[in-house]
Amino acid sequence: MDQHDHEMEQKGCLCRIKNCAIELLSMEEDLETDDEESWDLVGRDLRLKATFLCIDLSRLIAFCQGEEHKKALTVVANKFFYSMDELGDAVESRSLPLTQVRYGDTADALREVVAVLGPSL
Repeated sequence: MDQHDHEMEQKGCLCRIKNCAIELLSMEEDLETDDEESWDLVGRDLRLKATFLCIDLSRLIAFCQGEEHKKALTVVANKFFYSMDELGDAVESRSLPLTQVRYGDTADALREVVAVLGPSL
């Protein structure tokens, strides 16, 4: 891969991260409905977003130039993925109060990721 290909891949990763972040941060009202169909839809949506974010953040971490930026992004990405796993478990448990708390934790962790990515987004 040449430099141009790397730049295009990075731009694609950043675009998907931005879109997933916007969608995830707007899911709060989706977590207010307590019926089987809603739980299933939210669970599938979270798994899909987590997959895209995992792949794209891993690629961006690999492309990081500065060691300090790479370390900072790795730390906040790991915190975010831990929160996503906890949110996924809460959705599986069908506990609305727990899901709402875990969603808040995940949203906060995602905001940290976005802050570290900063001007790139």
